[in-house]
Amino acid sequence: MRNNGEMRPTAKSAAHEPKPIGIDFGTTNSSIARATGSGQVELVEFSRRGGLTESFRSVLYMERVRHAGHFRIGSWTGPTAIDHYLNADKKGRLLQSLKSYLSASNLTSTEILGRPYSFEDLISRILADLRAEAERQFGAPVTYAMVGRPVRFVGAETQDDEEFALGRLRRAFELAGYEHIDFEMEPIAAAYAYESTLDHDELILIGDFGGGTSDFSLLHVGPGIRARGRRPEDLLGNSGLGLAGDAFDARIVRKLVSPELGAGTLLNPASKMLPAVPAWIYANLERWHYLSFLRTRNVTEILKSARARAMEPEKIAALITLVDEDLGFQLHQAVQRLKYELSSVEEAEFRFVDGSMELRKRVTRADFESWIAEDLAAIEGCVDGLLEQAGVSRAEVDRVFLTGGTSFVPAVRRIFERRFGADRVTSGNEFTSVARGLALRAGEVLRG
Repeated sequence: MRNNGEMRPTAKSAAHEPKPIGIDFGTTNSSIARATGSGQVELVEFSRRGGLTESFRSVLYMERVRHAGHFRIGSWTGPTAIDHYLNADKKGRLLQSLKSYLSASNLTSTEILGRPYSFEDLISRILADLRAEAERQFGAPVTYAMVGRPVRFVGAETQDDEEFALGRLRRAFELAGYEHIDFEMEPIAAAYAYESTLDHDELILIGDFGGGTSDFSLLHVGPGIRARGRRPEDLLGNSGLGLAGDAFDARIVRKLVSPELGAGTLLNPASKMLPAVPAWIYANLERWHYLSFLRTRNVTEILKSARARAMEPEKIAALITLVDEDLGFQLHQAVQRLKYELSSVEEAEFRFVDGSMELRKRVTRADFESWIAEDLAAIEGCVDGLLEQAGVSRAEVDRVFLTGGTSFVPAVRRIFERRFGADRVTSGNEFTSVARGLALRAGEVLRG
């Protein structure tokens, strides 16, 4: 569809011809695929408790470990990182959603357990393990990859921000041992995956909903397009915004969980009816990996003082338990479970029972949809803006293909059903379609 500085195999590299590998490095999950010919794709499988998965959690965990009488910093990624984090008596640092910070030019490095690390170093640690597992399963070196990128990086306000984020992502891949990479928009990659199922040409709208971004592309695809060769005019437009599944999760915590843990609870009248606990503490609950940062002497003193003077001390006590037992991961697993259940039923019970904590509350789908109404409106505006920008009417769109975990949310799907009709809205391979399409795109590039 466009060159983008894409590589081509050369005579010099013929002995080690690169393989058509696609890598979807996601905010929450990542996946890797290889095109095997005739539109077929093979996914890397990762081990986790209970079996295998084609999705790799985009997390990094670091802690001090004793080795040969000395302490060093050990690091783990993916499902193994989660296991180490949960089993550690003294928690190290668990890093998640690193992709969401790529555009932050003021975040160049951080100190972890007394040692400085560049932002690219941290991401490359995850990418290196993805590469190693792909090489093990495919039985060949992985030196080239077609890499997905969002239409709009989270936090990017200008084109310079976009280029900065893209440059950092490229550098992280280079540090992880990838010699050549090309980029493709994630919704366009999903379009290639959908296209592989077609026996005719279509004008399609792709909606790709990840953990951090919602991205949209409008383009012509199909066997006829592939046969004549892709043209720039086949792509009618892209659009995106920096919110998706993580934002929905945060709304659940803010509206459902935080009030049960004292958010909005006041101090007694003698204290002039002030909030018992600072709002920033509850903001840290909305991203579960931030909860460990609250296990400090300062926060402990704040919470104990608030409990002693609050009008609802039992709620502050529950918050103290959550922090002391470091139950952030378990809390957000409960949030994910509720969101998943509300995708198929009109009412479900939020159940958070872990350690000495127990929170139970009935939640209706209508409740949840009211909490995310502002986010849904933003998604609607983004979709309508793309159609208007491209000069395409709703009737001209042959098919809408939705992918990504948040596409399961009924309120998200209704946005498209209202505009295009339920018969034109479809989905599939929600967690791997981007990686599949990237591998197919890589095959096209390498074939020239």
